[in-house]
Amino acid sequence: MKQGIRQVFLHPGGFVFAEPGTHVHTVLGSCIAICLWHPVLHIGGMCHFVLPCRPKNEVKSAELDGRYGEEAMEMFDMAIKLHQTDYRHYQAKIFGGANMFAKKLNLSEGLIGEKNAAKAMQLLMKREVEIQVVHVGEQGHRRIVMDVSTGDVWVKYKSEDVHKKSMRSQSGIN
Repeated sequence: MKQGIRQVFLHPGGFVFAEPGTHVHTVLGSCIAICLWHPVLHIGGMCHFVLPCRPKNEVKSAELDGRYGEEAMEMFDMAIKLHQTDYRHYQAKIFGGANMFAKKLNLSEGLIGEKNAAKAMQLLMKREVEIQVVHVGEQGHRRIVMDVSTGDVWVKYKSEDVHKKSMRSQSGIN
């Protein structure tokens, strides 16, 4: 890792909006990371949400909860307002939304990863953000790193099938 670069790791529900010189890391399955970057000011951030919105039976607290896509976007709303910028000047990248349990569960309501990805697109389009990259779906997990200085996001994707094969070979099972 480069010296002088601030390293931030986002857990599910995490949110960060940072200045240049920051790398933001996270690991995703069915969760979504939205990365926003301002190409002129070189500021931006990432959220890591678990579900599209808060369940109807859960009471909303005074504090925003980044585990929910709608509330994570409200955190971006506040950060963008604080920096006196406009969504239309940002670039967005969306990652995650894998169907982690597709073979194990038969969900009548649809797959969480797909719902998360659809919510991310909806939230960004509503705010007129230019969406540059969408790397979502499939079965597996992603490790991503966002460089706030450049807006670059590095993705390491590992499919569920490759992971199972790797685990089998390590345990001696063919």
